[in-house]
Amino acid sequence: MLTVLLRRIGFSLLSLVFVSAVLFALTRAIPDSPARIVLGTDVTQAQIKQFEHDHGLDKPIVAQYVSWLDGIFIRGTLGTSFITGRPVGPDIVSTLPVTLELVVEAFVLALILSIAFGTISALLRDTILDYAVRLVAVLGVSIPGFWAALLLIMLLAVDHDWFPPGGFQPWSAGIGAHLDSIALPVFCLGIFYMAVLSRMTRSSLLEVLGLDYMRTARAAGLPRRTVLIYALRNALVPVITVAGMSFGYMFGWALIIESVFNISGLSYALLTAIQQRDFTLVQGIVMVFTFIFIVANLVADMTNMSLNPRLTAVSK
Repeated sequence: MLTVLLRRIGFSLLSLVFVSAVLFALTRAIPDSPARIVLGTDVTQAQIKQFEHDHGLDKPIVAQYVSWLDGIFIRGTLGTSFITGRPVGPDIVSTLPVTLELVVEAFVLALILSIAFGTISALLRDTILDYAVRLVAVLGVSIPGFWAALLLIMLLAVDHDWFPPGGFQPWSAGIGAHLDSIALPVFCLGIFYMAVLSRMTRSSLLEVLGLDYMRTARAAGLPRRTVLIYALRNALVPVITVAGMSFGYMFGWALIIESVFNISGLSYALLTAIQQRDFTLVQGIVMVFTFIFIVANLVADMTNMSLNPRLTAVSK
C-alpha cells in the first residue's frame, strides 16, 4: 500500500510540473502585452519595452519559467500581479475559501444523493421510483448549469423572494443568511454531477448484483443488508473514481456559477484575471486548481484501494 501511494504521489508531482510548464507557455503565447492593460491603450512602444523589462517579460520563456518555479518552491510565492502590483498569494488565500466551500458542499450533496438515488433505482428496477430517478438524472445532465441558475433566480428569488438573487453572505452575517446565499449556487453546481454519479451508481450496482458470487450469496441465505453492503463495496469503485475527477471539474463549473450569482470567489477571480491578462494571477489560480484536482484523484485512488484491496496488487 505504501509503495503504491509513493508511486502515485510521484506521478502526481510529475503531472503538476507538466501542467505548470504548459500553463506557463500558454499564458506567454497571448500576442498582446499586459502593459497595454496596466498603462492604457495610448502607451508607447518604448513604455511597453520598459514595462516588460521591469517585470522580466523580455527574458527567454525558459528563464521566466525557471524564475517562476524558483519563486514557488524556494521563496514560497506565486509571483506579483502585473495589474495590482501585489503578491497574488494573499488574493488567492482570501477568495479560495468561498469557492472551496461552494464546491465541497455541492460535491457532498451530489455524492450523498447520487449514491442514495442510484442504490434505490437499482434495487427497485423498472418501478415508478426507478423511472423517476432516471428522469431526474436525465434532466440534470441535459440542463446547462447557467440556465438552471437563471431560471431558479427568476422563480425563487425574483418572483417569490425566497432566496437572494446573488451575492455571498459570510458566516458572520448569521447562519440563516449564509445558508440562504449559498443554497441556489450549491444546488446548481451539484445537480449535474448528482445526475452523472447516480446513473453510474445504478448501472454499476446492477452489474455487481448480477454476478455469480452475488447470486450464490443470496442463495446461501445471507441477509439482504449484508449482500447489499458487499455489492456496494465493489460497485462504488468506478463511482469514486469519477467522483474524484468530478470534484476537480467542479472548480471549472464554479466559474460560471459564481459569475451568474455574483459571488467573489476564486473562480470569479480567475475570469477577471483572464480578461485583464494578469498572467501571474492566472498561473497562480490554475496551479491551485490543478493541485486540488490531483489531490482529489489521489484520495479517490486510495479510497478505492481500501474498498477493494485487489486493486493494490494490480497497481504494483
